[in-house]
Amino acid sequence: MTEQTSTLYAKLLGETAAITWQELQPFFARGALLWVEGRQDLVAVAEAVASDDQAKVAQWMAQGVLGKLEDSQAESLQAREPQLWAVVVAPWVLVQERLSAVSLH
Repeated sequence: MTEQTSTLYAKLLGETAAITWQELQPFFARGALLWVEGRQDLVAVAEAVASDDQAKVAQWMAQGVLGKLEDSQAESLQAREPQLWAVVVAPWVLVQERLSAVSLH
């Protein structure tokens, strides 16, 4: 990891916060939400997006690890109101469901 990369990672980590689905709905309506699968490092994905690392981003999108939030996912989030974690990498808001320690085992 280069100094510039680690600085960006630290900056994004500091900008990452818990958020509710209700707060994210306007971004979803504009098509500005990117969903990050739960086992991925949200900040590392945000770093790749911010750095315009097209190869990594394209690979994650092809694998279904990163992508635009689908209507069915939005409906599920609305119904369940899970804990969400998000970071802004303009023009995107990257979001993922926070996994509990129990679900990691």
